[in-house]
Amino acid sequence: MKIGLLSYRSHPYSGGQGIYIRHLSKALSKLGHDVSVISGQPYPELDDSVNLIKLPGLGLFESGDRLSAFRVSFFWNLLNFYEWFTVITGGFPEPYTYGQRVYRLLKRTNFDFDVLLDNQSLSSALPKIQKKFPLAATIHHPITKDHKLELENAQNWKEKLSSNRWHNFLPMQKRVALKLRNIICVSQPSKEDVISEFRVKEENITVIPNGIDIKTFKPSSDSKTLGYKIVTTASADIPLKGLRHLILALPRVLREYPLTNLTVIGKSPKKSKLNKLIDDLNLEDKITFKSGITEDEIVNIYHNSDIAVIPSLYEGFGFGAGEAMACGVPLISTDSGGLKQVIGESALKIKPGSVEEIEESIIKLFNEEETRNELSRKGRERMEELFDWEIAAKAYIDLFEALIK
Repeated sequence: MKIGLLSYRSHPYSGGQGIYIRHLSKALSKLGHDVSVISGQPYPELDDSVNLIKLPGLGLFESGDRLSAFRVSFFWNLLNFYEWFTVITGGFPEPYTYGQRVYRLLKRTNFDFDVLLDNQSLSSALPKIQKKFPLAATIHHPITKDHKLELENAQNWKEKLSSNRWHNFLPMQKRVALKLRNIICVSQPSKEDVISEFRVKEENITVIPNGIDIKTFKPSSDSKTLGYKIVTTASADIPLKGLRHLILALPRVLREYPLTNLTVIGKSPKKSKLNKLIDDLNLEDKITFKSGITEDEIVNIYHNSDIAVIPSLYEGFGFGAGEAMACGVPLISTDSGGLKQVIGESALKIKPGSVEEIEESIIKLFNEEETRNELSRKGRERMEELFDWEIAAKAYIDLFEALIK
């Protein structure tokens, strides 16, 4: 089967979309299928068996000076003008512009894909593409959830206006989701939210849980002593990830365990309210941010950590939780959204937004070696049993074969 995966941005180490594309494409290829990824910037790192078709946009989010990126030629290329103007006015045009470029690419070339899978662009071009190719679209979770949480956390009208402008693509995604015949959700809670938020018919949705690369993310063979090291995956600029609540929990933990330190796999807050919070709590020397790092470096961080904490207010799936469990790191996590399906009974559960529960759970695990060992074992076993990418890939193939018939 010739499969085309559509991904409007596919950063290999930051965010779930690039991780999803890398591992799904590899797993589909290993089953003997001809797999190509059509991706906008930033481009993914793919297995040698997978073909990468680069479909560049303007790359303005990777550019230092977006205003000066304007070119007179934009007046003859309205798509480029739209992308540039939307970015400099605070919007996020990539789901729309990427989809239009894919449609034009497919029209002017002779690609003979048997099936296409969209990775949550939900671009207005998809219904037109659906008329020419068997098509499915993955919705990891409805971004309306992110938007609502941002508005709830906004401190003033300017922040609300900025959030509304950034999420200018949401009306398009809602309209397009209603027109698609085949939608894939990565967890049962994600499916329920897509039905609720996008009004999609239940019969148009198939749930296929993501996998975890259990061969790469595996427990360390080295023995270690308790070093009071905590790890989390939570970009500082996304309120949905709940990093603020974990940071607020650290002072109490430090009073009991002064050697405690936190490594955040994600973007540094730089100039932000979160950065001010870290300064106000005098935690600059206790928190380290790591972004743009390789998969091997991420695994090494897990191997050197004693506890993982996922304080997310919502997740469609939760790669960070699954990777920590696969590495045998005892996990503390909310069970919001798709996390409930990922962690099962193999983690200490906390309420979203509860600083007190985060404090108590970290102290409990630092105190109880037996509990740490039990969660380590149960987490790894759960990943091996339920979340291998080969299992996920076979489910995708079953769906694709049904679409082609």
